[in-house]
Amino acid sequence: MANTEITEQERGRYEWWAFLFITIFLFPLLSAALVGGYGFTVWALQVFVFGPPGHG
Repeated sequence: MANTEITEQERGRYEWWAFLFITIFLFPLLSAALVGGYGFTVWALQVFVFGPPGHG
């Protein structure tokens, strides 16, 4: 069997890479997707269900 244990130094390096990946890539992509999805939902509701704002 292969030795799959990692040292504390390697673990710290992996944690830093995970932190950087999350803060630089994952959170901005998720926030853009959520804001874009919300905007699309509002747009679709105005076009197909409720009509333009102030109309009625």
